[in-house]
Amino acid sequence: MTTDPHDGDGTEPQGMRAVIDALCDGDPGEQLALRELVVDLGRSTFGVLLFVATLPAFIPIPGLAGALSGPLVVLVGLHLLILLRKPWLPDFVARRGPQRSTLIRFDRLSDRWLRWLEKLVRPRLLGMIDHPVATVLTGLQLVLLGILLALPIPFTNFLFGALLLLYALALLERDGVLMLISWGAGLVAIYVFGAVSGNLAAMLWAWVAGLG
Repeated sequence: MTTDPHDGDGTEPQGMRAVIDALCDGDPGEQLALRELVVDLGRSTFGVLLFVATLPAFIPIPGLAGALSGPLVVLVGLHLLILLRKPWLPDFVARRGPQRSTLIRFDRLSDRWLRWLEKLVRPRLLGMIDHPVATVLTGLQLVLLGILLALPIPFTNFLFGALLLLYALALLERDGVLMLISWGAGLVAIYVFGAVSGNLAAMLWAWVAGLG
């Protein structure tokens, strides 16, 4: 039986700043396996997974390159699409993850503008985060954006990374207004890089064939 991933589970959601501070606290040389990152996070789980999946767009991560980043975004989207409460990660994905030093570097690079963003975001229009229909729509967009991220489209990694970071921030901060903005920007990106080019299906087929 599937349920709304945002149903009460006894764990309070965490904001982006709290999540980054927690992930950066410890030995910089330690590798953080994804399975360890999502333990007891409750509502924050999918936002954290999406955040980690976007990191390679800004800082290359050994073991979590674009070949895994895109599929991980797709996996997060599928969880939301079928309204799962808790994530299921294949073992080969669950045991991978960034080094803490990578997160520390990202924190140093993004601290100023993330703090600026956090002044604007807050819990509001919670129906855009919690309602099952909204969750399904978010999941569907993440699946499509994850596919586009995984495809070899030149000069788009940073663009998709920034866009997906907005989705992650909306989920972590429970900001329905930011989610609406993310939906609008996501639809434009999907239309421009998918529908208008007319070759999304062809690129997807070539990408899948290349995995064989």
